[in-house]
Amino acid sequence: MRSYSLLIVVLLMGIAVMSFNSVDRGSETENTYINQGLRNFKTQLEQLRSDAYLFRDEKISSEQLQLSLRNSRNSYKELEFYIAYHYPEFSKTHLNAAPLFRIEAAGTSAYTLPPEGLQVLDELIFSEEAFEQRDKIVAITDFLYNNYNKFYLSSVKNGLSKGNNKTLPLRIELIRIYTLGVTGFDTPGSLNIAEESSHALSGMKNYIKSDDYFKNFNTDKADQILQNGILYLAGNKNFETFDRIEFYKKIIQPLYEELGNWDGRSDDLKEFSGWNVSNKNFFSSDFLDPYFFTMLKASEDNIDLQNLGKKIFYDESLSANGAMSCASCHLPGNAFTDLKAKSLSNVEGKTVLRNSPSLYNAVFAKRFFYDMRAYYLEQQAEHVIYNAEEFNTSYESIIKKLKKNPEYKSAFKKAFKDSEISKLSFSKALSSYVASLYSFESDFDRFMRNEKEISDEAKKGFNLFMGKANCATCHFAPHFSGLVPPFYNENESEVLGVTKNPLQVAPREIDSDKGRLDNRVEKEKSWIYENSFKTMTVRNIALTKPYFHNGAFNTLEEVLEFYNEGGAEGIQLKISNQTLPPDKLNLTKTEIQQIIAFLHSLTDISKTKN
Repeated sequence: MRSYSLLIVVLLMGIAVMSFNSVDRGSETENTYINQGLRNFKTQLEQLRSDAYLFRDEKISSEQLQLSLRNSRNSYKELEFYIAYHYPEFSKTHLNAAPLFRIEAAGTSAYTLPPEGLQVLDELIFSEEAFEQRDKIVAITDFLYNNYNKFYLSSVKNGLSKGNNKTLPLRIELIRIYTLGVTGFDTPGSLNIAEESSHALSGMKNYIKSDDYFKNFNTDKADQILQNGILYLAGNKNFETFDRIEFYKKIIQPLYEELGNWDGRSDDLKEFSGWNVSNKNFFSSDFLDPYFFTMLKASEDNIDLQNLGKKIFYDESLSANGAMSCASCHLPGNAFTDLKAKSLSNVEGKTVLRNSPSLYNAVFAKRFFYDMRAYYLEQQAEHVIYNAEEFNTSYESIIKKLKKNPEYKSAFKKAFKDSEISKLSFSKALSSYVASLYSFESDFDRFMRNEKEISDEAKKGFNLFMGKANCATCHFAPHFSGLVPPFYNENESEVLGVTKNPLQVAPREIDSDKGRLDNRVEKEKSWIYENSFKTMTVRNIALTKPYFHNGAFNTLEEVLEFYNEGGAEGIQLKISNQTLPPDKLNLTKTEIQQIIAFLHSLTDISKTKN
């Protein structure tokens, strides 16, 4: 196993408790409730640490240690809405991090650090190898307790962070419960989704009752929904049979909307999160704010700018050879893909390294390309413009062409008023068009908004996608991409070990493309990113074959067979740091077809923003 020495260095240097809100003593009732919860969690962690040592010394059973962990996790879940909102980086990194190695930047370089926190312990303590991993369990439990104790002592001494709007943490927690809780992302070992979600709802319920702020509202409806949710979870504890559609429609969405009616203060998250606080339904087009993800501001965007961007998108004259446009590789009828294993270059008969992903909902990302080398939408276009195998030109050359064209001069003046044609205005126009390519009117979206019905097969497929098939722990709802909830301000990449061919084609070998490891982002140079690729959306996936970065898989059946076998590691191929669990999913042929029925229900190429 990897050494934990770097974490010791971090602890000796002290923990930077990160928050995007100012420190404030807050209301007396809020502090009383939260501080009591913080103390309870500290007590549970003390017990967990003690039990970890007892387990190491063979003085308690694995079942007793599992119970101790459950108590600690449940205690945290009752406070999660508060801690994870006000201290998101601390929570994500030290308290409840995913069980994956991570990069911590230091200037232009970075350290590769092992995972720590409650999720890691859940995976270890509930595994069949728990006893063999007992020293590691002790080490991680020590780190967890020490990190939290520093945080706790700081909160007692300096007070807690307090935002302007107390309902936002509660609504964010509902997103977290649905996208990370009931999918099993948060509980990779125990899959204890119902119990933990129940404690999260209980914490919210007690907080609303205890704080004077909420006396300004009629809380009866929210209180009843919360109670109904707790009762629902008590009666639906089986991970595989849990109905995530019913839970959303009866509990999550009504409560999410009701709490939204209480919002009355400023948006604490505006510069931090892509989530749109005014949204009322996860499956509506306004769930995320496109302007969070681009240089373009909402006040600048308009139909004239969008039309100008569309004209640029289809204009082949802007490339060096006058024969390539954005639409050459992003065809509207194919959900803005080209149906090729690898997209064509500007040289006849040659291709570029990978294929073109769909542009529907493409704006909703913090990183672009399969290898995530671009940090924003405008930079993505820049890579295409300068690439010798694609546009093979420069902004200077493009701007000169535009300034000589009377139609463009008029269109830019109409869209920007007095602004000149420039790299910035060109980029904003193109971004406006791409940002208009929304896809949230699929049959499934409308079903979740109670606007139409879908087949029972698609419903079963969604529950498999969110549960047994483990899809939604990487393709997060509701966008079903790697944009990470609940703040939607970072993208994940995954190491799957995608093979050169479908599994039924011999020989079985991993594709040679190293992905993110070769993206030339120096501070990401780490072994953990070898064979790592951005997790793309599965919306419109029925229209966007072939699949994966190399286009080696031609059918959804082939894709699901690959996942069903546990990726490269599951078929005994050697790979470093596969992030996909190598365990067999044991999906039946019927279940695979049900998942495909759900994926087909996500098809929608009918709408744009305007």
